[in-house]
Amino acid sequence: MEALRMEVTVENDDGDVNTAVKVPERVLRRDQARLEEVERRRNVKESQTVTEEKSDFFTSTFNAEKAALEASISGCNHSNRDEASKTLEDATVKIQQLQKFLNDSVMFLTQYEIRQAQASLQKLQSSLADKREVALPKKKFAFRSRNTGTSKQPEPIQDTTVKSASVVDGTVMLDAAISVNQCGFSNVHDQVLIKHAEEIQQRDVLLSNLTNCKVRLYGCPSTVHIKMVSNCEILCGPVSSSVFVDQCTKSILAVPCQQLRTHNTSATQIYIHVTSRAIIEDCHDVRFAPFTWTYPEIHDHFKVSRLDPDRNNWEQVDDFNWLAAGTPSPNWTVIPESERISSWDLVDPAT
Repeated sequence: MEALRMEVTVENDDGDVNTAVKVPERVLRRDQARLEEVERRRNVKESQTVTEEKSDFFTSTFNAEKAALEASISGCNHSNRDEASKTLEDATVKIQQLQKFLNDSVMFLTQYEIRQAQASLQKLQSSLADKREVALPKKKFAFRSRNTGTSKQPEPIQDTTVKSASVVDGTVMLDAAISVNQCGFSNVHDQVLIKHAEEIQQRDVLLSNLTNCKVRLYGCPSTVHIKMVSNCEILCGPVSSSVFVDQCTKSILAVPCQQLRTHNTSATQIYIHVTSRAIIEDCHDVRFAPFTWTYPEIHDHFKVSRLDPDRNNWEQVDDFNWLAAGTPSPNWTVIPESERISSWDLVDPAT
């Protein structure tokens, strides 16, 4: 049906007659929709331009830093142990900084760009390890004879092997220049396992070969590695850098961190607070929800970890096995609110 038009005759001071026409409402709506579409396209174009600029900046900066690190590692002086140790220590710090730069940039990078950058970082780590073996060879332990004779012949050297323990704690010496300050639990079944803040503060935590265990980490680790766990519930305080999960089945994890990397994991729920992105690979039936666990000192531990408690990208999961743009990955889903855990079993941290 044709819209009605209403004409109004108006006479101005000069005696001229103007006729005002009422525009049909459907025409106004169509014009408004056209203007909104133009604005939307303009915003999309501007956003795309900004993203491309950020991506270009990341690529150029990352490649420049990578090239500088490659030159530093390859040019390390083998003949001067102290100088080599300092060079490799500086390279280690710069690789960590480059990893953080990547973590902070994943919001505007494509999955291909992320994978390429991760591969470059792994190559740098391998080069660093190879150079360390050459420039800083491990010192082997030796059992020396108490014989006080004057023989100048070299004494026999016997290698020692450190046996794996159920609880990994303390400092593990790798060589004279480097130590890994690592703690955690390994090879444990059907137990409640607890670490307090003073035990894990800014340390690397390893949880491996656990079955039917409840783990509580009340503190702020530097990094957490979870490997080969089944039917476990693992709750952890804020992690300053990354959480690495591998071969985890039928478990529940809850952890705040800067980045989550999950491999070969299935039938597992992850309650996550992540300030960059969560990444899965070779996983299926993994479900995500926002982090809900709490304990009295957790706010202080967030400050120590330097994680932003107000920034949580728990729903932004990248599946490296699913590259179909615009189609959700079938390997992970969001836990419906009605099924999420909001009250966790109480385990007294003072016990």
